Amino acid sequence: MSDELDAQPEVTPDHDLRRYEIRVGDATAGFTQFIDSGDQRIFFHTEIEERYAGRGLAGTLIRAALDDTVAHGKRIVPICPFVAGFLDKHDDFKGFVDAVTPAAQQVVIESQR
Repeated sequence: MSDELDAQPEVTPDHDLRRYEIRVGDATAGFTQFIDSGDQRIFFHTEIEERYAGRGLAGTLIRAALDDTVAHGKRIVPICPFVAGFLDKHDDFKGFVDAVTPAAQQVVIESQR
């Protein structure tokens, strides 16, 4: 277990599940979920497993997800509080963010049905 906790985190997209995962060793330490709608990628939920808390993995995960989103020409819509908080602290994504709108929220609601 100490090897797992010491392993370098790796972020990978899983487009089938519509999320980015952060793995530490062989374990999934967390994920951030999204919905694509037109040219927007709407981030609506992020989780980090409790045993990985306090290691900065949420920031690593979100930065990688946002970098990939921008690289693929998508706009960021931060419904998720983790993503919104990250964006508040990192101006480098400022030109790629769209406001959360009722339409974006509805896309997420519809996707959960």
